[in-house]
Amino acid sequence: MRSRIPEVDFLRGIAILMMVFYHFMWDLWYLDVIDASVSSGFFNIFQTLTAGLFIFIVGVSLVLSYNLKKRRYRYFLIRGLKIFAGGLVITAGSLAFSPDAFVFFGILHFIGLSIIIAALFVRFTYFNLLIGTLSIAAGIYLEKFIFSFPWLVWLGFRHPVSTLDLYPLLPWIGLVFLGMFAGKMLYPKGNRAFSLKIISLKIKNISRPVQYMGRHAFLIYFLHLPVVFAAAYLISLYV
Repeated sequence: MRSRIPEVDFLRGIAILMMVFYHFMWDLWYLDVIDASVSSGFFNIFQTLTAGLFIFIVGVSLVLSYNLKKRRYRYFLIRGLKIFAGGLVITAGSLAFSPDAFVFFGILHFIGLSIIIAALFVRFTYFNLLIGTLSIAAGIYLEKFIFSFPWLVWLGFRHPVSTLDLYPLLPWIGLVFLGMFAGKMLYPKGNRAFSLKIISLKIKNISRPVQYMGRHAFLIYFLHLPVVFAAAYLISLYV
């Protein structure tokens, strides 16, 4: 039985490329190279789609790890803690970079915690569809309110905070559960339930580097941050 699903790695790789592009544009904006707003309009939609794709694939991957590799909960717990620890590294770095807007619950914190929670439900199918839908609905509903306490903003209770990156559990964890539902439907027992035809060998060869990035997303996340900032800084010196 295969241990990797190429199209899932490919989509994760696409999400990585989108993320690198957005962070590069953010760095150019931060260094006053470009005048476009990166927190509204096109870039806001682009960032949301990027994060949404990445988080959805987290759910699909949970199901594949459970079905293809027969992972037990201990594996998911350790994996989640490892990614959450990576988030703490980002927290420390952001404290040095921007202490007034440091990252206290960014994308890595969220993914790490959501893996620990969602893995408890990896056996289910339609129940995950229900949880996912309700989680997104609850998050959208909570967006209507501003709460007087800041300590639950990571959960989805909105409060004015200054941070470079924030992905509260509600509504984002809903996409993880929807991803698990999709994983169960598209890859029952780890087997593809649909036909996937590669149009040409050329396209297949082009997709391999993207798949490689998808397989090493966690490492690339850390490596790309200083690289794209350095690239943006060099550009800023000549513009």
